[in-house]
Amino acid sequence: MQIEELFHTLKLLQQKYLPHLYKVLPEDEEEEGVIKMEDNKLTSSKKGLQKPVKLRELKRPQRSFNRQVSLETGFSVLGVESKAKDEKKVLWRSGRSFGGFDSANRVGAEARKGDFNIFRTKSTLSKQNSLLPTRKEKEMETQRAEGATGLNEPVNKSVPVGRYFDALRGPELDQVKDSEDILLPKDEIWPFLLRFPINCFGICLGLSSQAVLWRALSTSPATKFLHVTPFINLSLWLLALATLISVSVTYLLKCIHYFEAVKREYFHPVRVNFFFAPWVVCMFLAIGLPPMLEPAKLHPAIWCAFMGPYFFLELKIYGQWLSGGKRRLCKVANPSSHLSVVGNFVGAILASKVGWIEAAKFLWSIGFAHYIVVFVTLYQRLPTSEALPKELHPVYSMFIAAPSAASIAWGSIYSEFDGCSRTCFFIALFLYISLVVRINFFTGFRFSVAWWSYTFPMTTASVATIKYAEQVPSVLSKGLALCLSFMSSTMVSVLFVSTLLHAFFWNTLFPNDLAIAITKKRLVKEKKPFKKAYDIKRWTKQALTKNNSGDKEFNGENKVV
Repeated sequence: MQIEELFHTLKLLQQKYLPHLYKVLPEDEEEEGVIKMEDNKLTSSKKGLQKPVKLRELKRPQRSFNRQVSLETGFSVLGVESKAKDEKKVLWRSGRSFGGFDSANRVGAEARKGDFNIFRTKSTLSKQNSLLPTRKEKEMETQRAEGATGLNEPVNKSVPVGRYFDALRGPELDQVKDSEDILLPKDEIWPFLLRFPINCFGICLGLSSQAVLWRALSTSPATKFLHVTPFINLSLWLLALATLISVSVTYLLKCIHYFEAVKREYFHPVRVNFFFAPWVVCMFLAIGLPPMLEPAKLHPAIWCAFMGPYFFLELKIYGQWLSGGKRRLCKVANPSSHLSVVGNFVGAILASKVGWIEAAKFLWSIGFAHYIVVFVTLYQRLPTSEALPKELHPVYSMFIAAPSAASIAWGSIYSEFDGCSRTCFFIALFLYISLVVRINFFTGFRFSVAWWSYTFPMTTASVATIKYAEQVPSVLSKGLALCLSFMSSTMVSVLFVSTLLHAFFWNTLFPNDLAIAITKKRLVKEKKPFKKAYDIKRWTKQALTKNNSGDKEFNGENKVV
């Protein structure tokens, strides 16, 4: 009886203090074990003393008590055997596990499955966590979330604008420097929505501006001798509309599932300008509407629906330029900043078509004032502006977009291609020529979807040239209009074919978008500066002084004793 009481006490202690190491068996097995113990107790007292130990071995198989500590998260788990022994248990990873630092130390491909959750929308992530199967896993997930609050802070909060310039390179700031690392694995293909950038709206810009160009070629008196059929304008307009719908739906899905990635694109100094692109595309489609589909007069509600979001967004961006904070213009200015300016001129053209002349004048004034500021800032190439590289790039074609659109808008407002329109047109023409004579510097760059947004400045310059040829009809003006239109259409055709090849044959159209996965702070260990000779002498002197003072205090205490 004493042995049974001792065994019962040991069992209670194990259940209380070591719940993970004790497994409770059914009562039938316990009773059988007790009966066997009583039968064998009569044979030998020594054997009887050993029976409780064997009974525990029957009840609970031996388990090794090991402690596995995750170097990535700091969490530790007990080495308890799982029901499925063949399954591989992988520790949870936070966003601090970088693709470059720990790619060689990972357990396997499963260790990276949760990495992309740091860019997921919070509501979507909470729904996924609510579908966990057991209560124990829910508790573990809560502990992990609490422990990862500080780790995920760089993802949830905005990245400083200076960090983009420090960590990225290239005229589009889309390439990570060799000394930097990112939050997501580099050696794995990311989900499609994470690889779908806001720059894809540049495809819509190129196609919609081509619809405007071919409408002008088919309806302008200056190009009547070409006998251009209006069905080209209709085909391009429908293609641009279909592209806009598909790109908008895809990016809307990205906003729903990966809103943290969208926020990072908004804080990107180059990509923030592409948030103006959808509304500029809508206005291009309204302006380039085929004559067979165009009503007698466009309703002003169309202008309000397209220009309203653009206007509120530019209030935000222009306010940052004006306030002089970390996102002041001299710090974030780049050729893509023209996208936030050219929409004012396109909106002025649409406002004149709906009959709101005063609104058109208002937008033209805003656009021209900010164009001068952006142009001077980029032309001076201030030391604080690091976005412009020394070599040329298709991004430089953005310089000709704003003056070309300004000349068209002025002529549309006043129904005359007068002196102001011609001044803006000549500025654009000079910038166009200065880029064309350096065409050899535009080679050797990696194809990107963002190149599409650089085609619409060429198209806008072609439309401005057609308007100039209408006002000044001559062989030179008509020949120039025909030449620029041919160059613009050829460039769009080449990009269209290249896009199809990269998308369907080479599967390289959407590589991993490394620009959105940079860290908030640089996490590279900096080397400690080498101490100079006088620093070492001063440190040695301080150490000797401390030792002498300690010896004096010790001697004083001995004297007192």
